[in-house]
Parts: sequence; structure tokens; C-alpha cells
Amino acid sequence: MTIGFNRLRRTAAPRAIAICAMNLLAAGNASAADDASPWDGDVRSAVRVIAGSSATPERAPIRAGIELRLKNGWHTYWRYPGDAGVPPRFDFAGSQNVKSIEVLWPAPLRIPEQGLVTIGYTGDVILPLAIVPQNSGEPIKLRLKVDYAVCETLCVPAEGKAELTLSGGLSSHDAALTAAEARLPHKAAVGEGSTLAIKSVRREAAGSRARVLVDVAAPPAAAVALFAEGPTPEWALPVPVAVDGAPKGLQRFAFDLDGAPPGATYDGAAIALTAVAGDAAIEVVTRLD
Repeated sequence: MTIGFNRLRRTAAPRAIAICAMNLLAAGNASAADDASPWDGDVRSAVRVIAGSSATPERAPIRAGIELRLKNGWHTYWRYPGDAGVPPRFDFAGSQNVKSIEVLWPAPLRIPEQGLVTIGYTGDVILPLAIVPQNSGEPIKLRLKVDYAVCETLCVPAEGKAELTLSGGLSSHDAALTAAEARLPHKAAVGEGSTLAIKSVRREAAGSRARVLVDVAAPPAAAVALFAEGPTPEWALPVPVAVDGAPKGLQRFAFDLDGAPPGATYDGAAIALTAVAGDAAIEVVTRLD
């Protein structure tokens, strides 16, 4: 099975992703532990699969994670890359005893890139996996191929492969995996929440086009980042920017209604808004009026 997003760049900026072949070198320990595959990558980045413990593996999804290691100064992309870039693509073909695999995404960062705003991760990141087996209580043979991009001044394509048997038993990577799971945005509704909340979403005319205004409640002086996604991966909405005019105690963001695929309509479209403030993150899905 293949999981991923097929996204085109929103901009025709002069800086293009360099398309060049890379020879993948062994990185880290070449021998895999029972709860982690060997690292596969080079000096810029590497990938492996880690196992997690599951309290009731015979009834609950098996926990695991895709761990990406990035060289200092380099970054990779979120499921929606923003103004430029390409998201990771995951291929689990050849896995055994797998009914379904869900890739989960910890809260990302705003990353300036050549005058654009991209969305992604720096340093090391773990993408948790929730795996439902075909036959509960039996081990899972997980085979992964991931295609992704890593960027510093220029971007280069990268590829990694990993293979690991998962049983849901005890793992030495539980703490790291739990920390990554804690960074997953909580599902919420408009107006719901206290510490971090999306209080309102409305559309207004802005010259010859429309834009969306989003008011966010966050702790005082908190640096808030807001990201917007369309109803399908073919949408490429602009990254929201902070604007003036918010009611007292709120922060306001705006983005133009731009980036819908041909033939799509904004009326009634379901958009996902992810707000991040420090260690807190929420995801709200709402429909445009």
C-alpha cells in the first residue's frame, strides 16, 4: 500500500528543487536492534522504523514510528509543504499481516525558505504510526520505502528503506514515541478550548478576491503559527499570516482563497486549520460559508 500526498509547488519561484541522484550510505549502527531497523541515509538525513509497546496488542492498533534524522541546518516537509516543497511519500508494499496503516503528524514549524514560507520539521522527528493487523495477536512484518526532500540552501531528493517485525511488546523507544504522540494536534471544533482555541472563521471580500479571517485564542505573548489545508491534497492554500484587527485577547490570521484545483468551489469547502503555540497544538475542520 502507498500513503502520501501528490502536491505541486504553489509558486514558480526561481529556486527549484534540485533533481539529482544520491547514493545512500549506511548511517549509524548497521545492526538492527529488535525494536528498531538500521538507519538508512547519508550525512544530511537518515530514516528508520522504531517499535512501540502496545498495552493490548490483541485489541488495539500496534504502535510504531518513522524516525527521521536531519543534519543541523536542514529541514524536511510536513504533509502539506506550504508555499514550496514536496511532502514525504510512504510506501508499505510488501508488509505482512497489515490491514491498515495511519501515518500521524506532530505539530510542524513555519520555515522561511528563499522568501517563501514552508511547513515542516528540523532536527530529529518521529512520525507515529497506528497499525491495525489483519490477524490480532500475530506479529507484523513492516516494510517501508519513503521518498522525501531535505533542504538547506538547496533542496535534494532523499530515499530511505526500512524493515522491522512488530509484536507490540516492550520497546526501548517508548519514551521518544510517546513524546512524538504528545505533539499530535488535538481535534477540536470552532470555539472549543481555552488555552489554545480557534474562536472564529469567516470569509470576507478583499478587493477582487476573497480571503478567510481566523481569530485564535492563545496564552499571552505566545507565538502562534496557523496552517490551512484544503479538503483534498490537490488544494494548495496560502500559509495564513498574522494581521491586525483582532478582538482583545485574540490573534488574527488571514489567507486568500487561492489554490483550489480546477473546477473546485470554495462554497462549503471543508478546510483544516492547525494552530500551534509552543507545546500546544489543535486541528479544527470547518466549512467555508
